[in-house]
Amino acid sequence: MDFLLSGVAACGACLFTNPLEVVKTRMQLQGELRAPGTYTRHYRNVFHAFYTIGRVDGLSALQRGLLPALFYQFGFNGLRLGLYGIADTAGYIHASDGSISLLRTTVAGALSGVVSATVSSPIYMVKTHIQAQSAAEIAVGHQYQHQGMLHALTMIHKEHGVLGLWRGSLSAAPRVMVGSSTQLATFSSSKEFFSRLEIFPKDSWLLALSAGMTSSVTVAVAMTPFDVASTRLYNQPVGPRGEGLMYKGLFDCLSKIIRSEGFFGIYKGLGASYFRIGPHTILSLLFWDQLRQSYSGWTQQKR
Repeated sequence: MDFLLSGVAACGACLFTNPLEVVKTRMQLQGELRAPGTYTRHYRNVFHAFYTIGRVDGLSALQRGLLPALFYQFGFNGLRLGLYGIADTAGYIHASDGSISLLRTTVAGALSGVVSATVSSPIYMVKTHIQAQSAAEIAVGHQYQHQGMLHALTMIHKEHGVLGLWRGSLSAAPRVMVGSSTQLATFSSSKEFFSRLEIFPKDSWLLALSAGMTSSVTVAVAMTPFDVASTRLYNQPVGPRGEGLMYKGLFDCLSKIIRSEGFFGIYKGLGASYFRIGPHTILSLLFWDQLRQSYSGWTQQKR
C-alpha cells in the first residue's frame, strides 16, 4: 500500500507539473556546449518558453511526454517514497530518543532514490527525448523522432539492445541521490520542526505543505547541476555501439558544460527547475503525506 499511495501521489502532482518539465528540459538543452551569446535563445525565461512552445508547437505540446512522465512518476516515486515510507514506519529514520535523525533520513532517501532511479531509467530517457521534440523553428538539443512511448522503447531496444535502455542510468544515479536525500531529509526534519512550533493543528495538511515548500527550495539548488547533466546525457545522439557522441559520463558532461558555457551553465534553467521541482515536491509530498494519514486512519477504524 505504501508503494501504491506513493505512486498515486506522484502522478497527481505530475498532471500539474509536466508542462514545467517540458519547459525545463528545453531550457537545459538550449545553447548546448555553446558560449553565451553565440546562439539564438528561443526560450528567454520560463514565461517566454511557455508562450513560444504554445505559439509554435501548439498548446498540447506543453503536455508532451505526459504518458511516459506518468509511468515514470508512478514507478520512480512509488518505489522511492514507498521504500522511504517503510523505513519511516519501521522506525529506521528515527534516533534513539524518537526524533528524526538527519543522517538516517539522508541515507534512506539516497538509497531509495538510487534503487528507484535505476529501475525507471528507460522511461526517464524516453520522456526526455519526447519532451525535447519540437518544430525546427525552436528546436534545441538532439531531435529524436519518436512517435510515442512504446515506439521509443521498441526502437531503442532494436538498435542498442537491452543495455541501451539503461544508457545513462549510472551517471543519473548521483542526481537522484542528491535530490532524493535532500528532499526527504529536509521534508521530514522541517515537518518535525513546524510540528514542535505548534503553529498548525496536529496532523494538519498545512504541516506537510510548509515542509514541502521548505524542501523544494533546497532540492532545486542542490539538484539542478545534476539535472542539467542528466538531461544532456539522456538526450545526446548515440553511436552505432550505443555510446554517447557528446559526453562520456557525468563528470565529462559537467566539465564540458563549464568550459563551454561557463560555471552558470550547470545552473541553466534554474528558474524553470524550481518552477517544476518546487510545485512537484510540494504537491507530491503533500498528497503522499495526506494519503498515508488517511489510509492509517482508515485501517485503525477497521480494527
